[in-house]
Amino acid sequence: MTNSVSGTLIVGASQAGLQIASSLREFGDTDPIILVGNEDVAPYQRPPLSKAYLTGKATAESLSFRSPDWYAEKGIELRLSTHVQAIELDGPSSGSGVALTGTGGKIPFRRLALAVGGSPRRLPIKGADLDGVCVLRDIAHADDLRLRLEAASNVVVIGGGFIGLEAAAAATAAGKDVTVVDVADRLLGRAVAPEVSAFYLAAHRRRGTKVLLSTGIEAIEGNEQNCVTGVRLGDGTVLPADVVLVGVGLVASTGLAAGLGLEVDRGIVVDALARTSNPNIVAAGDCTTLPHPLTGEGRYRIESVQNAIAQAQIAAATLMGRPQGPAAVPWFWSDQADLKLQIAGLSNGYDQVVVRGEPDQEQFSVLYYASGRLIAIDAINAPRDYMAVRKLLGTGGSIPAELAGDTTVPLKDLAAAVTV
Repeated sequence: MTNSVSGTLIVGASQAGLQIASSLREFGDTDPIILVGNEDVAPYQRPPLSKAYLTGKATAESLSFRSPDWYAEKGIELRLSTHVQAIELDGPSSGSGVALTGTGGKIPFRRLALAVGGSPRRLPIKGADLDGVCVLRDIAHADDLRLRLEAASNVVVIGGGFIGLEAAAAATAAGKDVTVVDVADRLLGRAVAPEVSAFYLAAHRRRGTKVLLSTGIEAIEGNEQNCVTGVRLGDGTVLPADVVLVGVGLVASTGLAAGLGLEVDRGIVVDALARTSNPNIVAAGDCTTLPHPLTGEGRYRIESVQNAIAQAQIAAATLMGRPQGPAAVPWFWSDQADLKLQIAGLSNGYDQVVVRGEPDQEQFSVLYYASGRLIAIDAINAPRDYMAVRKLLGTGGSIPAELAGDTTVPLKDLAAAVTV
């Protein structure tokens, strides 16, 4: 047996990992905490990487969550550039054990939290490893992409999701010739309704970004120096490219969890209390698959700052033996050029949408309903609508669909008139 005096090991110096450590201290935990991360920089904000940081409006220093002194003041040992290769438990259902690092080190622990995030999905096509083919997940990726964009003329973005469109908007605003290519028939297809997809297609084209939908990619082409020169489409057309950004999703890091025998389903499976299939081990953030935060049904991958923070707080409370709840309403945002999309709730399973406002004016919202009940909102440059629905979802309330489209009445007033 080991670890009678060791404390908590948090694998993953991510937003979720840092939040677990911070919450443990807030909840009164005085045991040692070790926060381990692969990168050589302290935990930082990732959302600005495809927005303000990519355009030079934010610095690396401004992205840091905490000052170096904070970790020492809180008694949190931060180990950077440290790769945990495997974890050995004291017993099959134990929460204590030892982590083995890539350099042969051993880190004993009494409690274990996994906040290991994920890695960008790669394309299984010829040329995917050429110099100039980029992904965007961490600050090193962003630094590399920013330098390449400065010298580039032609940019191809593969993938019409949030990361791809945010980066495409930044590159277009910088005067680059940008083409977004997606095999799907609409942008943001897994996240928003067709009405919102159509709006973003028109909006990006108005700003000068070319968008090709329902378009397959055969290969990425390069020169004798192994540098990217173009993207060959399924019909044989070649798009010239000095830089190719691949933004086709995130693969959750599940290797350590699988090695521990934990249940994995597109991510590390956790319950509402952030417990893995070994209830003595918790996990939080982008690496997890969790029940719907409000209904407790199904399994969802939620890649957002809000989920990372909320789930990490729950994980810390669970480690302390005082589970907390209920979970907060999921929310997300995306800045694409001067368009701010704010999402509250999860729209999966909707059967009706109500468009409130005029998309052509680039200020509107889309409300999602399932069996007559409001379940989510997408608000584009409409923060008041967003806040009204986010608050309402938190109380379990709804707004009749037949009233929601009336822009002469603020949504907060319609919400206030509804009896929960």
